[in-house]
Amino acid sequence: MLRALAQAAGAVDDCVEATLWALPDGELLASLDAAHMAAQRLAAVQLALVRELDARGLAVAQGASSTAVWLRERLRLSGRSARQMVQLAATIDAAPPPVRDAVLDGSLTVEQGRVVAEAVAALPVEAGPEVAEKATELLISWADRFDPTILSRLGERVLTHVAPDVADQAELAALDRATERAETRRHVTLSEPKDGQVRLTGNLDTETASLLREAIDPLCAPAGEHDERSPGQRRADALGEVCRLALRTGHLPDNGGDRPQLVVTMALDALVNGVGVGTLETGAPLTPGTVRRLACDSAVLPAVLGGNSQILDVGRQRRLFTGPLRRALVLRDGGCAFPGCDRPSRWCDGHHVRHWADGGATTLGNAVLLCGHHHRLLHRGDWTVRIAADGQPEFLPPDWIDPLRAPRRNLYHRRC
Repeated sequence: MLRALAQAAGAVDDCVEATLWALPDGELLASLDAAHMAAQRLAAVQLALVRELDARGLAVAQGASSTAVWLRERLRLSGRSARQMVQLAATIDAAPPPVRDAVLDGSLTVEQGRVVAEAVAALPVEAGPEVAEKATELLISWADRFDPTILSRLGERVLTHVAPDVADQAELAALDRATERAETRRHVTLSEPKDGQVRLTGNLDTETASLLREAIDPLCAPAGEHDERSPGQRRADALGEVCRLALRTGHLPDNGGDRPQLVVTMALDALVNGVGVGTLETGAPLTPGTVRRLACDSAVLPAVLGGNSQILDVGRQRRLFTGPLRRALVLRDGGCAFPGCDRPSRWCDGHHVRHWADGGATTLGNAVLLCGHHHRLLHRGDWTVRIAADGQPEFLPPDWIDPLRAPRRNLYHRRC
């Protein structure tokens, strides 16, 4: 085998030295196809070698804790890639012979081989070997038309093609198993803050995922013509809005005797001057701009400290837009007051036109309702809000949108 692999490496050397720009279009396309097939076949050979090495226990015999760890060090792979290689090698090895043969001769890519092998393995035992054989042949025949993702979906329904008489019962049994598996494996993990980010990972069962989608989907649409957030950013912001709404209801269970609330600690001078760093109860840092934005409404309690770390104020009631004042604010603005935004009032925070940290009063004449996205946008400083002579909020766009900075109002909630 070493001699054959050396010959293959020599052929690769010849390809590397080829003058690609001189190739005709047809030969260029054919060469790409040939290179892809050769790469897939070599990948299949590599997986076979990994499987044999794992079966012999060579990695453990050489002092490694597992084959994956040994591959990570020897082939300079990431831990994840090494584990996936070992698992993929085992999956292909356990596949029906036609699947292994198709991967080795290039009829199936390695990824397609994994998909077909997993689909066949998931067939119910009561379907029998004859049905499994038919399913294998059908899925392999589809491989020249469908990518692994679509092939996987077809694999989930392959019984309807090869054994429709048992498909319904098998589908129900498979759904029960999947539901039980999802229930067992459900979890959510929040990593430690790093570079200002926290990684959110997890698995949800179908019902919980549906609830999450229903909760965030109304908030995932672009918030007006100037919303340049990506879909992923809008979903992240929507999740934050849902959490803020839940905290605002006051119906969450107590935690250590206290109602759930976000506490941010910051020196008074730093808050007023917009410098320095705020700190959450977890120890995670926040920028001064973020703390000033959070200080606008009631979901957050700013723990303001004097020079000797003495607590001067923890969430003064006169800072918060609550009770009759919030009701008046909702009646006036109807929802987010930013031009073009359709967010309802329940998704909005009260924002001080003159910042609370700068001495702004918590009054209707110094307040405006803003959704989370436009609250952040306003605190970045490009847009400016003011209360007009008629008592309605109006927004001045930045110069790059309108050099004249003509004031704009939201006509969605109020016709004025």
